[in-house]
Amino acid sequence: MEYYFAPMEGITGYVFRNAHHRHFNGISRYYTPFIAPGQTRRLTGRELEDVRPENNKGVPVVPQILTNKAEDFLWAAGILKEMGYGEVNLNLGCPSGTVTAKHRGAGFLALPERLDEFLFQITGEMELMGLSLSVKTRIGVDTPEEFEELLRIYNQYPIKQLIVHPRLLKDYYKNTPNMEMFSRAAGESASPVCYNGDLFSEERIRLFEREFPQIRSAMLGRGLLSNPFLGEEGSGAIIREEDRRRRLKAFHEDVLEGYRRAIPGDRNVLFKMKELWSYLAFSFAQREKPLKKLKKARDMADYRAAAGWMLDELPLAKPPVFGGYS
Repeated sequence: MEYYFAPMEGITGYVFRNAHHRHFNGISRYYTPFIAPGQTRRLTGRELEDVRPENNKGVPVVPQILTNKAEDFLWAAGILKEMGYGEVNLNLGCPSGTVTAKHRGAGFLALPERLDEFLFQITGEMELMGLSLSVKTRIGVDTPEEFEELLRIYNQYPIKQLIVHPRLLKDYYKNTPNMEMFSRAAGESASPVCYNGDLFSEERIRLFEREFPQIRSAMLGRGLLSNPFLGEEGSGAIIREEDRRRRLKAFHEDVLEGYRRAIPGDRNVLFKMKELWSYLAFSFAQREKPLKKLKKARDMADYRAAAGWMLDELPLAKPPVFGGYS
């Protein structure tokens, strides 16, 4: 099975992607946090830096776009085409209230007629540009039955891959994925289907493979942030404990120094690293006390002491599994 790294806003930018790709294997594609084009026809500095080819050398990247306006999507897709990208991904999965209130992300699913017209407008133009379209979607807003109409719409258009997170918008990341609706996608989609949702461990991956042997790709997010080796382990690799610790330390240092080069001021760097540790801490057992100290660090010296405690001294979790938000 192929594994993709899900876009995680604020975490999986180019600094993180480069470091992960250098130190870990098993990931076929990295999806960028979304670009949100507007009427100004300008990418923000952060968006531009994240998709610049020179910031993603050797990393298999698929940019993601979030909008409900065809003309804005096509403008951004054209910019990405000029940069050399051959595929762009449409975000119909983000459940954030600030996004969905404007009927973007998963909020666009509430307007199936407009979504149908949107896809009609962009797919023809994208074919002329020589660009492929993939779509990351939830199964609806309020009820699973909404997915029937959404799937009918998707099946009308040349979508390279349909990435299905089988939760509703209202679920956010609570409840459990609706595998009945995913099974319907797997059996009825005109496009190849990729699964996304709660594959937090090698054991869960194996269960999924047995249940859906016809699915050849899965997108990993929180599980992969909590265990950066998950793509390798899903592919059958066995990693020795000493190698796991050594590679985690090297990865951490790479991410930290990458942020220090890219972001002005240690305070901002510490904010980014603490956000990463809210997931990475699940790679370690007995983590509560040192993690609390790390989150209280006010300067780089305090941070390095707390991070060093975790990376050098704490026992590794067996297995490391995302345990939910604290």
